[in-house]
Amino acid sequence: MQTRPVTPRHAASLVLTRKRDGVTQILMGRRPSRAAAFPEAYVFPGGRVDKADAAVTPAAPLSAQTLNDLCTRGGCTPVTARALATAAIRETFEETGLLIAAPGDVGTHDGAWAHFAAQGLAPAHDRLRFLGRAITPTSAPRRFHARFFLADGEDVLGEVRSNGELDVLDWYPIEDALTLPTIDVTQFILKELAAAERGHLRDAPFFRYRRNKPLAKSADD
Repeated sequence: MQTRPVTPRHAASLVLTRKRDGVTQILMGRRPSRAAAFPEAYVFPGGRVDKADAAVTPAAPLSAQTLNDLCTRGGCTPVTARALATAAIRETFEETGLLIAAPGDVGTHDGAWAHFAAQGLAPAHDRLRFLGRAITPTSAPRRFHARFFLADGEDVLGEVRSNGELDVLDWYPIEDALTLPTIDVTQFILKELAAAERGHLRDAPFFRYRRNKPLAKSADD
């Protein structure tokens, strides 16, 4: 008897970039060897959406363009789009110590949001741009429907520090990041960013699988 594939869970990742001496750097870290998902792979900060994320009040909403992109290309409802943006910001703070925030009332003191509330800050959705999405193959025991956001690494608060979920957390030049041990989705996003640096722009690519083989190609392929 054939078992049905696991339903993918909503997840969000945030790609933070900055320029140093004309070189684009990306914030990435390595998953610990004990991690249940993607052990020892370099990834962007991120994780699954929590139920509470939908109730958090942002300091500023998603831009009309980003919301439209998430709904038309990201497989989202407006409610899901906002929850994903909140999750991306929350996970980034938890894993890196950096806040993408502005003055506002977050509306809760639970978990990571206590740190935002203590400083009178709330997640700044307007600083995020939708970059692309990916769905884990049907053969995977844990499946995610991940949306990737892009934000300016210069426009953050705090200092980089790891909570143990990401090791070797640092800003990597994009060409160096391409050589790190990564899963196929991360490599795909990195190639999209590298292609964009060369002027090969593409709107919100979708990385997915058919019969457990990747369908998507990068902008340079």
